[in-house]
Parts: sequence; structure tokens; C-alpha cells
Amino acid sequence: MVLHTHTEHKEEIEECHACRVEESLPPFWKDKRILLIAVSASFLSIGLILKLIFKLNLPAEALFVATAITAGFDIAKEGLSSLIFRRRLNIDFLITTAAVGSFFIGHGEEGAAVIFLFYVAEFLESHAGERARRSVLFLMKLSPEVATVKRDGREFKIPVQEVKVDDVVVVRPGEKIPLDGIVVRGISSVNQAPITGESMPVTKQVGDTVYAGTINNEGFLEIKVTKRSEETLLSKIIRLVEEAQKVKSPTEKFIDKFSKYYTPSVIFLAVIVAIIPTFVFNMSFDEWFYKALVLLVVSCPCALAISTPVAMVSGITSAARNGVLIKGSAYVEEISKIKVFAFDKTGTLTEGKLEVTDIVPLGHSRSEILLRAASLEALSEHPIGRAIVEAAKKEGIKLKAVEDFKAIAGKGVMGKIDGETCYVGSRKLFKDFFNDLPEAHVGKLESEGKTVVFVGNEEKVIGLIAVMDRIRETTIMTMRELGRRNIKTVMLTGDNERTARAIAKKIGMSEYHAELLPQDKVIMVEKLTEKYGSVGMVGDGVNDAPALARATVGIAMGAIGSDVSLETADIALMQDDLSKLPYLIELSRKTLEVVKENVLASILIKGSFAVLTFPGLVTLWLAVAIGDMGLSLAVILNALRISLMKSDTLSA
Repeated sequence: MVLHTHTEHKEEIEECHACRVEESLPPFWKDKRILLIAVSASFLSIGLILKLIFKLNLPAEALFVATAITAGFDIAKEGLSSLIFRRRLNIDFLITTAAVGSFFIGHGEEGAAVIFLFYVAEFLESHAGERARRSVLFLMKLSPEVATVKRDGREFKIPVQEVKVDDVVVVRPGEKIPLDGIVVRGISSVNQAPITGESMPVTKQVGDTVYAGTINNEGFLEIKVTKRSEETLLSKIIRLVEEAQKVKSPTEKFIDKFSKYYTPSVIFLAVIVAIIPTFVFNMSFDEWFYKALVLLVVSCPCALAISTPVAMVSGITSAARNGVLIKGSAYVEEISKIKVFAFDKTGTLTEGKLEVTDIVPLGHSRSEILLRAASLEALSEHPIGRAIVEAAKKEGIKLKAVEDFKAIAGKGVMGKIDGETCYVGSRKLFKDFFNDLPEAHVGKLESEGKTVVFVGNEEKVIGLIAVMDRIRETTIMTMRELGRRNIKTVMLTGDNERTARAIAKKIGMSEYHAELLPQDKVIMVEKLTEKYGSVGMVGDGVNDAPALARATVGIAMGAIGSDVSLETADIALMQDDLSKLPYLIELSRKTLEVVKENVLASILIKGSFAVLTFPGLVTLWLAVAIGDMGLSLAVILNALRISLMKSDTLSA
């Protein structure tokens, strides 16, 4: 037989809450338990007046019994059900036992008070606990249940579950966007805060992607649906947050293990307290039986058991509201231990929108260099290649067919154009073929933080193309904030040494490593882990997946546009916003601070009450009001402070 804590026996109710939003708790003042509390309070108050003032013991005892039945019926029912059908001792059974025992030894007023206080505290705790989990319900409520679908020129309101991919939905000003889709008509600003946590609305026009749960501010939009209701980004966020709440951190696992030994030990002690003094030392049975009942109440580890998970849940759901998805409390805990953050450069520290800035002809015309480079890069998926192709399109250059195309991993591409073999790539590629490289031109471009692409044939380098990626507005500020928190920052990039040095200096990085292939980034993360212990890797979640997986905590940028980022990373930043990192660190530290406060308070108060029971300084009602449910309520309310943290309140 195992002891079942007070919070565990509500698992089925909580699952119901998670599945059906409409069954969440009613408003505080409409709960039917308020009536039971009022009736019980009346019985108890009148009973105490009759006993203490008018000395009418028999009517008073009747009212105490009425109080216990009114407030304790469900408690006793749950306690006996748990014992008989699930073979578990829970707090309901312990409270029922303590109350019955009190009536048995002539302390009816305390038995009634114990039941009443427990019922009130349980009611308050259920509402406070619901607030700690309500962020998931809030997310679920973001998406409207009905969508306005346009078919054959007419509008129909149908449940979102019945809307199909390629249907066109109509969203008017002030309405929520029901499903993920692409704008096919109209222009408007959309509030994406529920998904990304960003405070400023984003303008959406024809061709732009919109997401379920976001709010259309002032314009009229027609949106072509791209995902069914169960496949939307919002649905994935809800699923990930729910799954995250089930993943336990090391601290939670330790507390669970501690509780398993703590509770049986105190129950065993209560039995000894009731038996030994009476039958061995011939002391008062009523006195020591009463003390044993107090120990029974104190023995329930409710506050200790929920001290960690309620804080972790509050932290995870608070992060979700601020555009940060954390896939489990283990990562909430790990973030606080991070000593160094490693960053991919392109698309992470920079915007990932490369542009051609310079074309340097070396014996061939400018247009010929761009033609050859773009023709080859048109067959590549590399971001630099796409920038070169885009530059050729802007200049109206018509690309040529390429034969025998070959991509050389981490170096570049090659192929035949008009029968001539051409190469486009990095210094690494051309070092394999030529000894004489135009270092003067290259050095000047790289010192400006530009990435240089070599273009050549079988004989020589015929030209250079420089591309540059703009540094994100939040990058420099974020590096400064991380430095203030004594966290080392390291840039990992495939760029050459000079370009990497120029960018690292401009950004304010602690350290950089250049000319890295994807597998080299994994090796660097391993080396950083060996040196510093805990390493966070920040990347785009696609090209950097191996390095993200190898890091202590992998953080993906811009998950709002990438399903892969949501699935591969331990933590996903919904926006391309590095300023969420300092917030994430502060959230982690605050959460662990609350966990420590809750655990320490639980152990100290429980231990103190257990010790003070022996000299008779703790009564049953005090044990319930403060030592058990009062403490549990305090633990939950303390954890709710975490939800007040906002990412935009941190200093810049």
C-alpha cells in the first residue's frame, strides 16, 4: 500500500480540464462549494457559541457533527474509495481519521474544525492550482470554435474542426484567425502576441502566412487554409506545453523519492506515539492518541510534493505566453546552469538575408562572373547561392544550363557551362586547385565583415563576389546582457577567419571559431561541454540540428516558421528574437529560486510541527490550517509569482 498525496487524486479531473476547455473551473463566486462552506461555517460558529458561552454541550455536539457531515462527506468518500479500491492512503483518509478520532476522544469541536478548514483550504487550493495550469487552457481558448467559410460566393459559419485545407475563411476586424493559412485577399495588422509574445502588431497582406489564435486588428482578410485545426501551429504549441509539464526535472524526481520515504516514516511514528506511551509507560491514552492524530495530518507531504512541479508548470506556461517553448522542466533547471552559449552565425546572430555587395572582376566582365556563379548556384540550396541567384535576376541576367553539376560539402559547387568547367565556392575549394589567390582583394572585403565567394575555371580565379548578412538589431544588446550575467558567448561559423573576426568584434562575442563544417560545430560543442560543463547551443533548428542535439540545451530560433525547429530543439524561440535569451535565463533562475523557497518552507514547517506536537503545542486545527493545506496553498501562491515575469520588462 502506498500513500497517495492530496494532489494526485485529482488527476482525472485535471485531464478533463486539459481536454475540454468548457469544463474549466467556474468563477470563484459561482462554485457550489461556496454554499457548503457557508452552511458549514454557520453550523460550526453556532456550535462554538452554544458550547463556549451557553455551555450547551449536547446541541453543540450535534452541530459539530452536522459541520463534519456537510463539509466532510466528499472528503470521507474520496478517502475510503482510495483505500478500498486503489489501496492508497491519501490526505482525505488521514483527515477523516483525524476528525473521527477527535470526536472519539471528546474533541468534537476540533474534529469539526479540522474537516471545515480542510474543505475551505482544498477549495482555495484548487482555484490557485488551476491558475498555475491555466495558461494551457488560455492557449486552447485562443482559437475560435467557429470559422466563417466562403463557398460559392456565400458565407457559412461552421465548426473549425470541419474546415478543410484550401477552404477560404473570412476574418473581420477584431476577430481571431481560426486556422493557419495564407492571405489571399485584404491587408491588415495582426496581433501575434498569443503565439510569439511580440508586443507590436505585424502587417499581413496577400501571400503572407497567418496563424490560428492571432487577432485581426482592423482590416478585412480572406485566408486560404493550409492546415486543419489539429495540425495548426497553436495546436502543436498546446501539445508541446502539455507534454513538457509531464517531463520531470532532477529536483522533482528527488522530491518524489524523498516523499516516498518521508510519509511512511511519519505514519509509523504516529502509530508508535499512540501506542508506546499508553501501553508501555501507562500515560494518558486520550492525550497521546490526540498527538498521534496531529502527526497523521502533518505527515501528508502535499506541500512538499507540489513544491517543485507547480513552480515548473508556472515557469513553462509563463514562457509559452512570452513566445518561448520549453519542452520540460528538466530544461528549465538546466538553463540556470549554462556557463556558455554557442551561436550559429547565419540566421541566428544575423538576419539570414544575404545580399551581394561587391563583384570584383579579375580578367572577365562583371556580368560574366555573375552569370557563371548564378547558373551553378541555381542548383544549390545554400543561402549564399540564393543571394547570388537573386542578384542575377535583379540585373536581368539569363542563366545558362549546367552539366555534370556537383556539390562539394562545405566548400562549394562545380559544373560545366558551355563545355567549360567552372567552380564557385570558398577559399577551401580553391586552395585545392590554385596556389595564387587574390589575397589583397579578399583581405579588404573580409576585413569589412563580408563573406567572399570565389568564381573560377580550370585555369584561375576569374572573379570575386562578396555577400553580407545584416546583424540582427537584438544581437549586440543580447551579447551585452549575457555578459552581465557572466555567461560566455561563442560564435560558430563556416566563414573564414578574417570575416569571422570582424563580425565577432562588432557583435561583442567572447570567442569565435571559423571555417567550421556542420560536423565541426558538433565537435566544438563537445569541447565546450568538456571545458565548461553546461553549454547552450542556439541555431536555426535545421542545419544546426546535430549541434543542437549535442548541447546540454538546444535552442532553436524562429520556430513560428519551422515545424522542424519545434520538433528538434529542447527550447524554441517563436520569433527570430535573441533578446528572449536573457529573459529565459532570468525565468529559469527565478523558477529555481521559488522551488528552493517552497521546498525549504515545506520541510521546515512540517518538521517544526512534528517536533512541536510532542509538547502539545500544535492542535489538530492548527496542523490542518497551517501545517498542511495552508502550507500547500502558500506554496502554490508563491509559484504563481513566476507567471508575472514578462520578457519585455528586462533591462535592455
